Order: sequence, then C-alpha cells, then structure tokens
Amino acid sequence: MSPPIPFFDGHNDFVLRLMKTPAPRDETWLGTGEMGHMDLSRMKEAGFAGGMFAIFVPPLGAGKPPDFKALMAHPPYAMPMPPQMTHAEARPDALTMAGLLHWMERSAPDEFKLCRSAPEIRTAMAAGRIAGVMHLEGAEAIGPDLDALYLFHEMGLRSLGPVWSRDTIFGYGVPMAFPGSPDIGPGLTETGKDLIRLCDELGIMIDLSHLNEKGFDDVAAVSQAPLVATHSNAHAICNSPRNLTDRQLHMIRERKGMVGLNFATFYLNADGRSDSDMGWDVMLRHLDHLITELGEDHVGLGSDFDGCILPDLIGDVTGVRGLFAAMSAHGYDAALIAKLARENWLACLDRCLT
Repeated sequence: MSPPIPFFDGHNDFVLRLMKTPAPRDETWLGTGEMGHMDLSRMKEAGFAGGMFAIFVPPLGAGKPPDFKALMAHPPYAMPMPPQMTHAEARPDALTMAGLLHWMERSAPDEFKLCRSAPEIRTAMAAGRIAGVMHLEGAEAIGPDLDALYLFHEMGLRSLGPVWSRDTIFGYGVPMAFPGSPDIGPGLTETGKDLIRLCDELGIMIDLSHLNEKGFDDVAAVSQAPLVATHSNAHAICNSPRNLTDRQLHMIRERKGMVGLNFATFYLNADGRSDSDMGWDVMLRHLDHLITELGEDHVGLGSDFDGCILPDLIGDVTGVRGLFAAMSAHGYDAALIAKLARENWLACLDRCLT
C-alpha cells in the first residue's frame, strides 16, 4: 500500500471525547481501544498531519447525547436551541480541555505538537509530528470583559468561533434544522464586535461555521482578516442553516479565506437526512460546488471527527484515504488533491496567524 497523503483538517472534537470518555485517557489518546473516530495511532495511519482541535463545552445538564441519527432521519426537523451559558459555567470544562491538549503534547512529544504559529505548524509537519491548533468552538468561556481571551491565547488558542448552535453574549448561532436559511436572528452584539477586533489584534483566526448570516456579515465588516469557515458545506446543495450560501462563499473567496468540507451526513445529503449509506458522489458534489464558487485555492477538509455522524465509506479518520482515491477517480489531479488535503489550509494559516 502506498503511503497516505498527508492532510490538515479544519475541525475535530477529539478533545471533548477525551474529556468525557470513561476509558483511561492514555488508551483513548494513544488508540489501544480504537473508540470514536480518531486517536494518535489512527491519525498516523491515515496521514493526519495536523488540524484544529476544538474546545467545545456541551450544554449544561447534558447526559447521554441525543440520537441525532434517529432525530434527523426524517426531515423536516427543527431542534430547539440550547440555552445561553455564562462564562462562569463554561470556563471549567474549557480549561480542562485546554489542559488536555497540553497533556497530549507532553505524553507524546515526538508525535504531537501544539502549535502557535504557521511556521510552527509547517516545522512540526515536516518533522513528522502531528500539528495541533487549539480552537474554541463557541466563546462562552470568554467573559464580557474579554480578559480571559489573553489567558487562552497564552495557552495556545489560535482559532475561535464566536458561537456554536446557541446564542452567546457575542452573537447568534443557527439551529440544527432542515430545511432552513442562515438568515436567522440579529448580528453580532457590541461585545461580539469587540471580541472580533481583539482576535484580529492577537492573531486569532475567526471561525464563521455555525454563525448566522447577519453575524457573518458583521465579522466581514469588523475584521480585517481572511474569512474562514472551518467546517461548513454548500447551502445550494444541502439546504441546512449551518451551510454557506453562494453569496457567503463569494465573500470568503474575495477575502482570500477558506472553507473546510464538513463530513457530517446531515450537512451533505441534499435531503438533510442523517443517512450514512451514501456514495462518494455526495461529498464530491459539495467539493465541486465549493471549488466553483471559491476557487481551488480556498477549499479544504473540515471533518468534524468525533462530533458528527460520518458516511459509512469513511467510518473514521483512516477513511480519508478513500476520499482522496475518489477525488482522483473523479478527475482531480495530484496538484489539486494536495491543495485540498493540506496546502490551502497551510496558506490560509500563513495569512491568518501572527
């Protein structure tokens, strides 16, 4: 078997699984149990060379997560938005997950590096170390005075999404619903605009995935940085409010930004179903559309590993090799596959991180 194609992934929720799993964390991280979508062993097997590792604080009181596959099997559906969470409520879990990312580096220093700059990412990948970037999915752990952002930045935070699928003091998310438009609710709050300005100052990339349309436009007006959606698909193909309209894609292209293809079935299937029994053509249809609207220099991967229902053909991180083979069979040449796999993300991070 030929060596895997190295790739950089825009989003995963492995650290949340690491925090919540009852198994010993060494087992979860190193991969002796092969649970979930990824671990160090399978990342190396797959060619996972780096990615954004999300810190996501689940809704309060959440026990066993709902069966999303069943709930989303029969559109239309509209799941209620979780209630807003205070920074005092969110901060303990967020700090725990930040600590876990540092523990991952300390436990496997020759194989994993928590990176703070684009040159560090490139250096780590060149040395065969997985380059991890700390990402905050939903900024609830940052209080209204924004002081905690300095602390998280010192800990390594380099990417931040102001919202998940719930409102924050900074802005408004979109629901898990189908069909639907991202044009839901008002734009960023004044505190949210201050957050964006401070992220620009500190060199923290802003993630537009999950943000509503007016919030998207506010980020575009306030920030001077490239516009980036780490894990979103084409609204023209799957009419989910979490996907991006062609107008938004054109704005991202004009600002030399980036979109990472989300592997979640309910943001891929044209009918919004969670059905995981699909062919490669579904993912390729989104990639074709994103490349048409964004240009081939602004598209990559944003898997949402350990945070979504994957197509059966992928299964876990090792299945990305099959996706690259499908791209090749679809007519994408080696140069384009290299761009989609890692080069576009690395170029975007060169533009975004300071």
